[in-house]
Amino acid sequence: MKRVRGYPGVSEAHLAVALNYSNTHLLGPPVCRELISLVEHMYTEEEAEIVQHVKPMRVRTAVAISGKSGRPYDEVKGVLDRLAHERHVILSFGKGDRERYLILPLVPGTFEMTLMRPDPDTVTDWNRRFASLFEELFSTGYITEYMKKPTDSVRYLPVGEVIPSLPQALPSDRLEVILDRYDHFGIAACQCRLLQKINGNDCGRMLEVCTVVGEYVPTMIERGFLKSVSKKDVLEIKAAAEKEGLVTWMVNEESGKYTSALCSCCGCCCGALRTVTEFNAPGLIAPPHFMPRIDEEECTLCESCAQVCPMGALIFTGEGDESRLVHKTERCIGCGLCAVACPTDALQMREVPDYRKPPSGWGSYFARYFPAVIGNWYGVWSSRRRG
Repeated sequence: MKRVRGYPGVSEAHLAVALNYSNTHLLGPPVCRELISLVEHMYTEEEAEIVQHVKPMRVRTAVAISGKSGRPYDEVKGVLDRLAHERHVILSFGKGDRERYLILPLVPGTFEMTLMRPDPDTVTDWNRRFASLFEELFSTGYITEYMKKPTDSVRYLPVGEVIPSLPQALPSDRLEVILDRYDHFGIAACQCRLLQKINGNDCGRMLEVCTVVGEYVPTMIERGFLKSVSKKDVLEIKAAAEKEGLVTWMVNEESGKYTSALCSCCGCCCGALRTVTEFNAPGLIAPPHFMPRIDEEECTLCESCAQVCPMGALIFTGEGDESRLVHKTERCIGCGLCAVACPTDALQMREVPDYRKPPSGWGSYFARYFPAVIGNWYGVWSSRRRG
């Protein structure tokens, strides 16, 4: 097994776990001090001795992990169940002796599971320390290494208030139509804004907006990740979120099957939007269906649009008679908040030429983007190997 050197005082077990999380198939960061500090917080040395045998992309039972670690089954089973069902740092499937365990990517995956909860007031000191250490790792920008080729994993919907003005709007642009495809709905606190609140960077916007839909929702409710809500509840929550300047994020596939997720995002806290606002790496976000068009004769330079834009996609340049509004299309997610805020209708949402509809399902998504995903993985892997 590959070993990591250069970190005196860190146990071999913790280094082995860090190496597992750095796997490029998990969109992992390079082994670094920030990753090791997070792993040391997530697992005690005794737990790491066991978890190092829970490998990426490979599910194992407690019996198998007991054999790999050389530790008694009852001890291994107890540790794995605590990590899966109480701390939520690993994933499990099934029950009893047939239960299987898996480590997830740090993001998306471990980060969301660890902080997802219906009540944000239930965070523990352990969660707070996790949030602090995770932010230090995320702020290195490592995730953008995997965005050299666009994978368009998520998309943003136009806000509901602007939809009536968009005759070209598709079912994939309309939240109420998307939700009609599902039978189960659950709500939790937004993990991104909760993390920033824990770390003292609270933007003050509503927290209970993270939504999961589909067949896995009852299980997530049973495990304490979500609270049950109706479709009507979700639409009301999303409408309230938009009033606070939040925009709806969706997984970029249209099957209406299995389980999907959506949240209400701000440019300052949302991890997906921060890849653009902080790291200038838009490859995660699908190009929008609509973008604003500026009527310079109607624009009074009031700056209302720039104040509500979550992406910094609208800026004012020049002074006096030379002042003008500039639209940075490479940052725009097409949410329409600017058009809603404009008091003179100087901004109108218009369809983007050559727009590509979202993939019809996961098979269609991977057929379209698999070469880019593999290219990104290989690029990161080869770069680290050379380094």
